[in-house]
Amino acid sequence: MIYLELFWVFFKIGLFTFGGGYAMLPFIQQEVIAKGWLTLEETTNFIAVSESTPGPFAVNIATYIGVEKASIPGALCATFGIVLPSFIIILIVAKFFFAFRENKYVKGIMTGIKPAAIGLIGAAAFSIFYNVFIRGWQGFSKFTDYTFLYSAVIFTACLVLVLRKKSPILSIAVSAAAGIAAGYAGEALGLLK
Repeated sequence: MIYLELFWVFFKIGLFTFGGGYAMLPFIQQEVIAKGWLTLEETTNFIAVSESTPGPFAVNIATYIGVEKASIPGALCATFGIVLPSFIIILIVAKFFFAFRENKYVKGIMTGIKPAAIGLIGAAAFSIFYNVFIRGWQGFSKFTDYTFLYSAVIFTACLVLVLRKKSPILSIAVSAAAGIAAGYAGEALGLLK
């Protein structure tokens, strides 16, 4: 039954991931691609949409995948699955936090989890970069292909906005507008297939 499967997959992802939504990316990619729910390209698109919509990233992507596979009931099952482990863990941590916050073993565990979470986020970022900028243009001349060029321009514009500490909302708006404009221009010029 797809509803139970969606719940269980996202429950496992929520249960075994530390470091927030970005640290979940490798697990989400592995699970949804292994199940055949989405391709790598579709997963990358879902990540982009989840990142640009309001709300927690993990909840957004679980909801989108749930809707894609089993409509509204699937979205509810996937969302509940991703949220339930955190809810349970926070209740347990809140109950025992003050008793154990100075414990050397607890401090050691937290010290070990931090670099692992950063490594998972870095691996996910590399995977997305590779899928968008390398794998997406195999067989094309990477510096003359239209899609690569407009993607590189949008990426550079967003990077400049981030480095100048501009609002993330501005980055999303600029990239969305540039992507729409590039799509229309590519269609008009016959550059998009």
